[in-house]
Amino acid sequence: MSCLATIPSDVEAEATFIAKADGVIAGISLADMIFNQVDPSLNVEWFESDGNYVHKGLQFGKVYGCARSIIIAERVVLNFMQRMSGIATLTKAMSDAARPACILETRKTAPGLRLVDKWAVLIGGGKNHRLGLFDMVMIKDNHISVAGGIANAMRSVDQFLEREKLTIPVEVETRTIEEVKDVLKYAAENKTSLTRIMLDNMVVPLPNGDVDVSMLKDAVQLINGRFETEASGNVTIDTVKKIGEAGVTYISSGALTHSVKALDISLKIDTELALQVGRRTNRA
Repeated sequence: MSCLATIPSDVEAEATFIAKADGVIAGISLADMIFNQVDPSLNVEWFESDGNYVHKGLQFGKVYGCARSIIIAERVVLNFMQRMSGIATLTKAMSDAARPACILETRKTAPGLRLVDKWAVLIGGGKNHRLGLFDMVMIKDNHISVAGGIANAMRSVDQFLEREKLTIPVEVETRTIEEVKDVLKYAAENKTSLTRIMLDNMVVPLPNGDVDVSMLKDAVQLINGRFETEASGNVTIDTVKKIGEAGVTYISSGALTHSVKALDISLKIDTELALQVGRRTNRA
């Protein structure tokens, strides 16, 4: 209604993307798809690529064409780009700190946006965990409780996969050193499809804000490279370096997608005025 009321259909305009905070840009490829869906005649030019680091105030792209079409597409494009860039920015920071371990997201994504959220993690330098309940078996605490123990749960999974002639990754969650030993005992005595052991909440917060990773290290030493390992729980930008140094293969963090802070980006037709306002509010 706003565009129909204020903008003649034949008016053309040029709008500029402006970063209003430092971070990793993500969603450029998706933005191209959205603009094309709204109006294939729009011309979009980018000065940066997905995964590039941008600084506050940088003009990193332009779109030219029908003014109505630009403004109609504006909020949809920015909603995706801001969320994806926020995810990519945090992922990049955590990936750099976690090395040599790899950072994974989880299924704790925004409803309907799982592919987009996981795409942003890849752009930020992380790796993807399972996409859903169909591409990996993850034996978690509730499965173990209902099955009557880790060995029973693993045996059931192995029998199911053999019966259905399925070859997919299998991960089992452990919460104690005793459970890790149970997993290793079962694997030593049985043919198993197990590929990864999750070490859940073996990172213990300390009163001084630090974390104790001694249990995590003990578990990694017990496993001794026989299976991939994944640390989960109490993973933050402040703790991830110490967790990575414990020797795990992967570190998974739900916060990458469920608690993301969007990167502030704007799309402005009057760029000079937008920058003046931005500088006045310390956002450009």
